[in-house]
Parts: sequence; structure tokens; C-alpha cells
Amino acid sequence: MPTRRTAPLKLMTEAPIPALVQALTACHRDGTRLSAADWTDAVRTEADAYAVQDGVARALGWPLDRWKSGGAGPQGPFSHSPVSPVAGTAFLGVEAEVALRAGVDGAPEAMCIAVELVASRWAEGMEAPALLRMADFQSNAGLLLGPWQPYRALAWADVEWRLSLSGQPDIVRRGGHSLANPASVLPAWFKHATRDGATVKAGTVVTAGAWGGLHAWTGPVAGTLAFEGLGEFAFRAAASR
Repeated sequence: MPTRRTAPLKLMTEAPIPALVQALTACHRDGTRLSAADWTDAVRTEADAYAVQDGVARALGWPLDRWKSGGAGPQGPFSHSPVSPVAGTAFLGVEAEVALRAGVDGAPEAMCIAVELVASRWAEGMEAPALLRMADFQSNAGLLLGPWQPYRALAWADVEWRLSLSGQPDIVRRGGHSLANPASVLPAWFKHATRDGATVKAGTVVTAGAWGGLHAWTGPVAGTLAFEGLGEFAFRAAASR
């Protein structure tokens, strides 16, 4: 079981966001976990959560060319987070997704089948409070990306998809994406990514939310994900702890 990490009480109380940035950065580096009860008061708003994301991504040297964005419906509310450029090694599950490659103006240029790896730096995992999970990059552990192809609109509500995980029954469904059109998240993502005068790189990847929710899984993961009109992607990710 991963070791739990604590921070000095004075730092946690006098400068909670920098303290949480420091603690989460260490978790990414050494695989330790934090207790949510120790940090609940550190993140009181979405702005706090995004400040923690920004700090940890900066401390880890992420290039900010991979993001995850999603929403409860086409009108939002939406949430966003940077994604690690390297797949993690400790998983809680996977999500079936479609990733988009955006231009410098945020418009979709290409798309591919994607598998989001889900993990948590909280000992409570997905039971941690929502704002703490948001601060922790929305429980992301990296993306596995299939071959890119030019972006085109599909009848997303009717698209059949199939997720096959080694040793498990296939999951076959039609539609099921909360936004109806995955690309509809891009304007909100672009506004978020360019706040405070920031710019986005050409070719930035934005995975646009899960089809069918979280599929629980621990240990090494291997399988295939197929979307009607996009083909099939065989994926694999190792787990070391």
C-alpha cells in the first residue's frame, strides 16, 4: 500500500495552496498518497483547485500540450486540467474517450480514439472531495492515444463503441457522451487554457470526456477500444505499484 505523506502543520495552515502544490508534486514523484482530511480546507473554490493544478504542472515541468476537459452537458458547467505527458503506473480504472487535436485558435483539426488512465494521489481515491480531485488533475494518470485522423463531425449520439479489457466481458454501447458532440467542449477549454494571457501550442491534445463513465481496473491494463467510424485501438499500460 502506498505510504501516506503529511506536510508541516504551519505550512498547511499559513500557505495551504503552496503546501498542497509541494505535497502533490512529491506524490507524483514518489508514489505516496495524501489524506483528504488533512487538506479539505486548502481548496475551497474551483479557482483554488486550478491554482494547485497550475503549480503542480509547473513544478513537474509539464509542457501543457495535453489536457482533459468535460462537462455535465452541452451548456456546462465545464472543468479542465492538464494531463501528464507520461502514463502513470498506478490505476483505479480507465475511461473510453475521443481525443481532439486543436490548432492555436482552439479549433479541432484531428481526432483519435483515446483511453484515459485514472488514478488518484488521495488515499481515498474517487471518494475524496470533488474539489480535491479537481486539484489533483481530475484524477488523471495520462492518456493512451490511437492513430490520428482528420477531424470530421460524426453522428455522435448514434456511434457504437466497444471496450474490451483483458479477461473481462466486452462493454458495447451506442452513444452515451454527456456533451452529445465531444468538440463542443473546445471553446470552454480554449478560454480556460488562454486565461491570464497564456497561449496554446498548435497540435495541443484535448480529450473530451468519458463515454460510459469510469471502468474500474487495477494493475496492468490491456485491451482494445473501438468506435464506429474511427476504427479500433489496441492499448496497454504497465503498473509498477
